[in-house]
Amino acid sequence: MIRKKEKKGGLQENIEDTPSPQLITKRHFFVIFYHKFLCHYKVFPYFCRRLIDKLLNISKMTGTPKILIIYTGGTIGMGKDANTGVLEPLDFNHLVSSMPEFQLIQADIDVRKFDPPIDSSDMDPMGWAELVGMIANNYNDYDGFVILHGTDTMAYTASALSFMLENLTKPVILTGSQLPIGELRTDGKENMMTAIEIASMKDLEGHPLVPEVCIFFNGKLLRGNRTTKINAEGFHAFDSFNHPHLCDVGINFSFHPHHILKPDYRKPMVPHMKLDPNIIVFSLFPGIQDTIVRHVLESPSLRGIVMRTYGSGNAPHAPWIIRLLDQAAHRGVNIINISQCITGCVDMERYGAGFQLKVAHVVSGYDSTVEAAVTKLMYLQGRYPDNRMVREKLKQSLAGEITLPE
Repeated sequence: MIRKKEKKGGLQENIEDTPSPQLITKRHFFVIFYHKFLCHYKVFPYFCRRLIDKLLNISKMTGTPKILIIYTGGTIGMGKDANTGVLEPLDFNHLVSSMPEFQLIQADIDVRKFDPPIDSSDMDPMGWAELVGMIANNYNDYDGFVILHGTDTMAYTASALSFMLENLTKPVILTGSQLPIGELRTDGKENMMTAIEIASMKDLEGHPLVPEVCIFFNGKLLRGNRTTKINAEGFHAFDSFNHPHLCDVGINFSFHPHHILKPDYRKPMVPHMKLDPNIIVFSLFPGIQDTIVRHVLESPSLRGIVMRTYGSGNAPHAPWIIRLLDQAAHRGVNIINISQCITGCVDMERYGAGFQLKVAHVVSGYDSTVEAAVTKLMYLQGRYPDNRMVREKLKQSLAGEITLPE
């Protein structure tokens, strides 16, 4: 277990118009004194009550934030095997020893880790359930959570957690690196330190600035279920093409509050562990053959299809495709249509090539990423045995994962 103490000034000094802890302390003393004075003399005008309420809320920010780091593995904590020279996951102690800056973090830090740490290529629904369990079991003890994760499946994990952590009211930020933490030019230090800092930040009401599942990478805070990995080599590894950034980080933090989810703080967070992974991703291409596709779509264990179509949701005018999809839908298979394009939205009423899919009971995925569509389908099928309910929920935005037409 690692614990770090807050330094003078606190993390909140980067938030615009946020008072210093010294000023908060003086105001807090004044508020308590003035409150007692007014109550004693039964003088409590409305503007004084509002002032006192505001200053008491500001005083909440003087407490040292508590952050739980969950280390799953990934490039950020890897080292080279002495015999083969390939990168392999190492334990968290190796990561900390490579970061003297870790001692300067202005928050109380605790650490949980996968044992053993895994390559993100090995992440699966059981791993997602383990993460949800760690967060749920420690939810009331921490202000935020930072998950260190490999980049290959990070967007899938972020999408899955956004559905599995229903009514999330605290930040869950995934980050990692393209170069191991021990490398000279590693991006891991900045990504990890900034993720912790963002997870610690609160507004003047004492609420987290970003109460949702996010990915922080290379100076950009992105909604987790809107994010896709776009680069295997560059530091700009992730982006969210159909949703604006939640925060752009340079010398200062530039948050975009109108793009950040607003949860209902009166409701508890509800964790969901059960997923149904009996789905496939069916991507169209010119020359696709029915003799091959039929064996997959007629599988008796198949419950869901994420169909990646052309453009705005179009498919070839091939009778066998529509017939197989319609037959699958009537067997109870849930089919969602998303575009192969990285930007834009499915509209199955724009062209006849798309409308035929709607007639075959295919549900629009709007502007969903493939990662969000896959994990949303797993989540809904695991939660609802009734396929009609699954299809209705697919049309809804559950955690800000799609943009619904007005």
